[in-house]
Amino acid sequence: MAGFGSTLANDFLKGVLNAVAIANLFDNASSSPITNTYLALHTATPASGNQTTSEAAYTSYAREAMQRNNSTPGYSITTNVATFGSNVSFPASTGSPSETETYFSCGKSVSGAGEVYFYGAISPTISVTAAGVTPQLTNASTITAS
Repeated sequence: MAGFGSTLANDFLKGVLNAVAIANLFDNASSSPITNTYLALHTATPASGNQTTSEAAYTSYAREAMQRNNSTPGYSITTNVATFGSNVSFPASTGSPSETETYFSCGKSVSGAGEVYFYGAISPTISVTAAGVTPQLTNASTITAS
């Protein structure tokens, strides 16, 4: 299996998550670039689907926006690893269904079947079993390019 060169892996994360260009290779759109990526929660892997694949469905759920620029990034990127700049809280559950969030994804769209850029398992998983539960991804969660 092939992987990224170390420098390119780091630069790739910065390009996708912080809108930092890679000279002569990877350029942020000069007209209407996306300004956010969106985190979603999932009850199973979204690996071969889109942002709606196994997406959380508890009452009040919504994706969370992460800023995409290099002056106030939603992500801190060092040595091929992106971490959240701070904990990410999703809306508190106000009802059913009872479910367990096992994956998160970072993707293109605020709603609908957007493209998944990155995904990963949540450990420990998040049980949304009653009204008042506020799912949260901590800044210990990471996205790694290798």
